Amino acid sequence: MYVKLTYGVYVNYIHIRYVCEVESYSLTTDSVVVKPISIYKYFGDFAMSKRNAIYPAESYRHALYDAHGYSAAIKSGELLFVSGQVGSHVDGSPEPDFKKQVELAFENLNSVLASAGCTFDDIVDVTTFHTDPEKQFPDIMQVKEEIFHSKPYPNWTAVGVTWLSGFDFEIKVIAKIP
Repeated sequence: MYVKLTYGVYVNYIHIRYVCEVESYSLTTDSVVVKPISIYKYFGDFAMSKRNAIYPAESYRHALYDAHGYSAAIKSGELLFVSGQVGSHVDGSPEPDFKKQVELAFENLNSVLASAGCTFDDIVDVTTFHTDPEKQFPDIMQVKEEIFHSKPYPNWTAVGVTWLSGFDFEIKVIAKIP
């Protein structure tokens, strides 16, 4: 982004890690003196926060994340972005009973949330993936009502999919870190 000052003089306003502030300028000579200021002054820690991986305490889950090349969750600023959780057993295999698979996915989600000091009450956005939404919704809603039993409920987007690597339900969330 560029800010036009006077007589066609342009200053690069945002440059990667710095915001430039106009220190002085002269209308007669078209000269501008700028000084870089840390972007933190304007946007706080969130602007330049790094990804901090969060994993559940259970050591067996680390192998699954490493094998597939992703983190259980990423803490960025005041938010926790949790990867899709499925109803997997310790060995990574899916629970064959659908309702139990949904319950196990929520248990796995709870484990990741707890590792970041969060609970289900801290969730602000939910996305779920379903292989047969019309048939599965009654079971999903029953489990959902046990977890999110009072208002305000988090945002919720449900997506029908054709494949979940052997699973029939997956849940990913965004939570506010308390």
